[in-house]
Amino acid sequence: MSRALADFSLPELQQQFAAWGAKPSHAARVLRAYYESGGEIDRAGESGRPGFALPVDLLARLRVELAPGAASLAVRQVAADGTTKLLLKLGDGRTVESVLMPDFRADRAAGCISSQVGCAMGCDFCATTKTGFERNLTAGEIVEQFLALRHEARVAGRRLQTVVFMGMGEPLLNLDHVLEAVRRIADNPLGALGWRQVTVSTVGIVPGIDALAATGLNVNLAVSLHAPDDATRASLLPMGKRFAIAEILTAADRFQAKRGRPVTIQYCLLKGVNDSVEHARTLASVVGARRMHVNLLRYNPTGLSLRGVSYEPTTDETAEAFVAELRTRGIVAHFRRSRGPDIDAACGQLRRRSTTSV
Repeated sequence: MSRALADFSLPELQQQFAAWGAKPSHAARVLRAYYESGGEIDRAGESGRPGFALPVDLLARLRVELAPGAASLAVRQVAADGTTKLLLKLGDGRTVESVLMPDFRADRAAGCISSQVGCAMGCDFCATTKTGFERNLTAGEIVEQFLALRHEARVAGRRLQTVVFMGMGEPLLNLDHVLEAVRRIADNPLGALGWRQVTVSTVGIVPGIDALAATGLNVNLAVSLHAPDDATRASLLPMGKRFAIAEILTAADRFQAKRGRPVTIQYCLLKGVNDSVEHARTLASVVGARRMHVNLLRYNPTGLSLRGVSYEPTTDETAEAFVAELRTRGIVAHFRRSRGPDIDAACGQLRRRSTTSV
């Protein structure tokens, strides 16, 4: 089975070119052009680019012997607010979703990328978990999402500015492939997005947080806390039974100490569950003097949960009281606006829907 260009690291493509009898030095220029173009293999090999001049026989082998991509676009949906959701079909027929979100600046956009097909974390208010876990994505399949989003941004007259691993799956349970994809996406010789433009999110896998810190990669970390106490958290996130909040935040402290990057605490407000002023006081006490900021989300409806609960978004009045209490107690907190809820593209809503074809 032929490999897609997105499946290759730079050393691997250099070895492939050498095996074809071509100069390995061509590999860096081919991959950089491929990433710049948003995944167009012809652009990666076109000889008309100034200073490029790829040999005709090598260009032919690229077109014939490499697969068009590790994933193909199956469904494209655009929300009323301009958010675009892509359903990508993988080589084995499985599908995964990615989201492009317009920035407040007209020339920029942010991308949300998945790391797994489905998810095993079982977070009760998240739609993705309803499909269960199927498999990890390869580095190439993750890169394909980045390339697809970069292409979408360019078509819309924007530049893909940041990428967050907050789509389907738990990134730290697919860490090797996520890290390889991040290296290709962020590093200058390839995707050149920049390390600080990448955020990896986790429900709180403590060994994974430490492993991410140990890589030395200067990426951002976001921790999905969603409750200020262990009992409430365990009822919402099964992983809360394995790692206590204190353990998770201590691991976040270690990450912050090594990387020097403030950690973001993600907190989804659920009506009558975790949104009271008392919950805010407890959260402020838990965060304490840490140089972290709390990213508040309003719940995006996902239907009946796995436990049979119909969660509701908190009211505006309750939400404002919650954030006011945090700020009164010295916590840096703000609300993140939901993007694309009308096409199920907002946080917690991704679920591989494929009712419409491209």
